[in-house]
Amino acid sequence: MSRILALLIGLSIMSCKQQVKEEHTAFVDQEVKDTIVEPTDPKATEFYEPVPPTVNPMGKNGIPSDAIVLFDGKHFDHWVHAKDSRPVEWVLNEDGSTTVKDKSGDIKTNQVFGSVQLHIEWRSSPEHKGSGQNRGNSGIFLQERYEVQVLDNNDNETYVNGQVGSIYKQSVPLAKASVATGEWNVYDIIYHAPEFNSDGEKTKSATITVLHNGILIQDHFEIQGTTEYIGWPKNKSHGKAALKLQDHGDHSRVSYRNIWVRTLD
Repeated sequence: MSRILALLIGLSIMSCKQQVKEEHTAFVDQEVKDTIVEPTDPKATEFYEPVPPTVNPMGKNGIPSDAIVLFDGKHFDHWVHAKDSRPVEWVLNEDGSTTVKDKSGDIKTNQVFGSVQLHIEWRSSPEHKGSGQNRGNSGIFLQERYEVQVLDNNDNETYVNGQVGSIYKQSVPLAKASVATGEWNVYDIIYHAPEFNSDGEKTKSATITVLHNGILIQDHFEIQGTTEYIGWPKNKSHGKAALKLQDHGDHSRVSYRNIWVRTLD
């Protein structure tokens, strides 16, 4: 009984000491706050460096002046086939767009990127009558690994983490904002690349924000890893990599136009 009593007294003393310590810390913190003098001159809270660069938001053809134009409808100089770097075989259309040539393969940029702001326009073919994942299917891959889904979902349901605007098999879009089949959709994407340490371990996940026709559909989503068709996301260390466009191989005849990018790193 005496041992139990001693233990209870000990615990009570420790509790009192902790309470006194917390009260003292709070008092000291308040003392520090009280000694901070509120500035009376507005200049005390102003700074003038670094000066942001000036960007003309309406540069040539309405594209920001610091953007890299990856496709303007005239040529494929910035692109190669993803598998073997041969010249692009996709169809170059008279209206300034390009259409996937079925089963010719994915294409990717010659240039590699990390974090970017990407603008890209796409449309599905009104003649294509597939269903589910086989209607108007393509994809935009950031760093060749992380897919924003392109799909004709108009009157065509599929699994929601694979529908138009999804981060494939990972994030369901906040809304379905597609225009009518055959009309041009716009994706504006803000992407921040993942970070890895010297041991190849991921220390910071990639994040992505997507606006579809001006509607927010992905809000700073933290990408879990590669967007796999089968299996779980992978997180193997990598550096900058190309932007890739998918040939889904199902006669979808998806078209793209007006592709530009601004680097953010």
